[in-house]
Amino acid sequence: MAEIILNVDVREGVGTGGARAARRAGFVPGVLYGGDKAPVALSVNEKDFRKSLYTGKLLGHLVTLKYGEETQPVIAKDVQFDPVSDRPLHFDLMRVDEHAPVKIEVPVHFKNADEAPFARQGGSLEVVRHAVEILVKADSIPEELVVDLAKAQMGDTIRISDIALPKGAQPTITDRDFVIATIKVSSAALSAAADEAAEAETTEG
Repeated sequence: MAEIILNVDVREGVGTGGARAARRAGFVPGVLYGGDKAPVALSVNEKDFRKSLYTGKLLGHLVTLKYGEETQPVIAKDVQFDPVSDRPLHFDLMRVDEHAPVKIEVPVHFKNADEAPFARQGGSLEVVRHAVEILVKADSIPEELVVDLAKAQMGDTIRISDIALPKGAQPTITDRDFVIATIKVSSAALSAAADEAAEAETTEG
């Protein structure tokens, strides 16, 4: 089961007024939807919600929702924040079967860029996709998709086929081996090369 447990209450008041009342009482309002059941208005203690949120394992991960003695595997799909105070204002949870596949967007993490050959060659990493949507079992959602750049050379193109996905997972885009990132000559290197060429021309002149 999931690492995070959200203890929720069912909200009586729905709409903007009900959500404001929940916030004033120290709760974060939210909605549970999905499956073959109607949406349910929920609330979670704000302090507990913040603790779960700051683990980094709430949004986009399998979470156990607990209401009394009942439990339900869910995925936290979205959290809205106050733009000034950064206080969580609202959340969306989606019902899932933890062993069934779901569509989820997973961030892409690039490692060892500083040690890569292209870094010594004056190259730069140009990221095309910072996240990739995959179809994966709810209990196998990865924290991130890792791209190891330790051997990356100038001119390399990194595609989805270069990334190891969890067993049974696949990208939702299936008609092409799409690009994740490319490695090109950096603007700084191009500028330095132009300066060298100009200097050489002046010296020769």
